[in-house]
Amino acid sequence: MTTAQDTTVIIDTDCANLSSVRYAFERIKANVTVTDNIDAIKAATRVVLPGVGTARAAMLSLNNKALIDTITDLTQPVLGVCLGMQLLTTQSAERGSDTNDCRCLGIIDTAIGELDSQGLPLPHMGWNQITTTAHPLFSGIAPGSYVYFVHSYRAPISQYTIASSQYGEPFSAAIAKDNFMGVQFHPEKSAAIGAQILKNFMKMTSNSLNLQRSEVAQ
Repeated sequence: MTTAQDTTVIIDTDCANLSSVRYAFERIKANVTVTDNIDAIKAATRVVLPGVGTARAAMLSLNNKALIDTITDLTQPVLGVCLGMQLLTTQSAERGSDTNDCRCLGIIDTAIGELDSQGLPLPHMGWNQITTTAHPLFSGIAPGSYVYFVHSYRAPISQYTIASSQYGEPFSAAIAKDNFMGVQFHPEKSAAIGAQILKNFMKMTSNSLNLQRSEVAQ
């Protein structure tokens, strides 16, 4: 149950999947706003960071909008979707014609590398199973559930992995640290499972995450 002051903001990153992410939230009757207004982002109950394309282009857009410090300082629940998840990490090897990796937001201490598909076609595109953890983002999601992926780069398995999948190599299907979490797959294209994940995110607040961390620490 949300209150009149409960707000969910999708950051306008100028990426092509903004509308599909917004529609996915609207399908579950969530009231969301797409904006790059810094004050609105800071005041939101929860924030979504979407993205498709290259990390370098997305980081350039965030920098041009003066949003980098705003995002890294957020204390409310933040969900990165696809490229948005990758932007939460320290750097990405999706460098295009540049010789150096792209510096990302540096919130979660892992790096994005090319997916070792071991001969399977890239990009990894289509339905694949995930193995989940007890993270509240996956409440009610059975291990082995199918979600929809489109990607050629991935976060490796690490201490920040909250869901995993395999396409050639095992990789992080979702990562999290404190109030920041991200999914490599597209919940907006993942039918009922994706809708449940978004519903789980919509239940999160700063207070609920702090309570969960307290319970884990006990």
